[in-house]
Amino acid sequence: MNDYLTLSVAILLVLLIAGASWGLILRRRQALRSRSLQNLLDLADRLEADLKTCRSGLQQAHAVMSLNPDLPAASEQDARHAIDGGLRALLQQRLWIRDHSSHAGQHELDEAARSMRSTDERLQPLLQALTQAQRDLNSAMREHIRRESDT
Repeated sequence: MNDYLTLSVAILLVLLIAGASWGLILRRRQALRSRSLQNLLDLADRLEADLKTCRSGLQQAHAVMSLNPDLPAASEQDARHAIDGGLRALLQQRLWIRDHSSHAGQHELDEAARSMRSTDERLQPLLQALTQAQRDLNSAMREHIRRESDT
């Protein structure tokens, strides 16, 4: 009888430890998933803000360039289409997050985040170039206005 009691207690302890371990694994997995999903949403927000900044910068640049009839404005439509395409692609990502993230695997969440990071990394140099071009354009326009006012 004592052997059965010892065996029962040992089995009960093993089951309790296994259950606690399984619960801990599930909790860690859920925490990782929550962090991944939050990271994905943060990346989407940052990418959207960058795209909107780019759109705004391009609109400002084209507005300044339209004041000078000597400068070509043909690329404005192309730039607008590119930005709008990026925003549409981002909307598709957000819809995927909304509709599929609850049952997506960790690998799918990581891949979506990797894709957004890659897009953001490609966009950053373009934003920097646009900022520099705006500075140069504003400087040139100020110089042009100064020269016109001197005559």
